[in-house]
Amino acid sequence: MKLRLARRAVGDAVVVAVEGELDLFTAPFLRDEVRDAIKLDGSRLVLDLTALSFMDSSGLSVLIEAWRLATSEGGGVCLASPQAPVARILRTTGLDRRIKVYPDVDTAVEEI
Repeated sequence: MKLRLARRAVGDAVVVAVEGELDLFTAPFLRDEVRDAIKLDGSRLVLDLTALSFMDSSGLSVLIEAWRLATSEGGGVCLASPQAPVARILRTTGLDRRIKVYPDVDTAVEEI
């Protein structure tokens, strides 16, 4: 399994669960999913990273693009429960200072 995505509405937010590996080859799929989610379901987006095992710079680019798109639409993006390797990348790059990270989806949905 390389990447699996699942989108659902929670209250007035949209949650996209990202499972597997987010890299150069799979990042375009998440990019398309994020664009569709914001266009069709609203600009309050939570990315559930519970099952994301790997992310490279291509994945970071998608997160930044999602944040820009959602904020330009008056909403926002936040991340929920990244695993240690992904959390480390977010900290190292400083992206966790731009995009808020929460311990779980429920908290993220409440706060966004």
